[in-house]
Amino acid sequence: MAAARSTTPPPSAAPFGPREFQLVLLRRMADFQPGLVEDARRALGASLAEMREANRRWQAMVRSPRGPGELNRYRRVLGEPESRTARTLGDLECEALCWPVPLWPDLRFEVLATGKGQVWNAWLVRAPGAPAAEPRTAGELRPWSCTVDEVARAFPPARPLEGSAPTRWRLAFTLPGGERRTAEFTWGLLQRLL
Repeated sequence: MAAARSTTPPPSAAPFGPREFQLVLLRRMADFQPGLVEDARRALGASLAEMREANRRWQAMVRSPRGPGELNRYRRVLGEPESRTARTLGDLECEALCWPVPLWPDLRFEVLATGKGQVWNAWLVRAPGAPAAEPRTAGELRPWSCTVDEVARAFPPARPLEGSAPTRWRLAFTLPGGERRTAEFTWGLLQRLL
């Protein structure tokens, strides 16, 4: 008698959608907040192997010369955006496209794209209507509690610094008592205070 063949598609043939994209976001955050990432991964019902596979597939899409282009890649993975807003940043005319992120219901994944479909920035931002974080002290700057914009508004003037990877940002600022600090973000979400 012949062995029954599995009808489950191999991991690389499985659909890559919002759940897998959230695993990609978590993979980058695991370098800073492994405990929070572990809890979030479990909330998604994903194994560590699934998170690694999602990241591998995402990196393959990013590096593929035949890929759909950066903006179309986000659309293909996340579907149609929840909102689209015209935005002007200095001389740059762009469109902000936002998608919900179930792991963080008060946040949205925002992509700033030019009219030609080039992505200028992609990160997590506070959802419209959700209460913004308003930290006043270093103690209130807890991991995953604030976005880049929220920290910059809370402690002006803040100065952006280069991050250690493409999806990472750092922000230098001064606390009300005069202490200078630097916050590190992954995908726009606070990871740690240096």
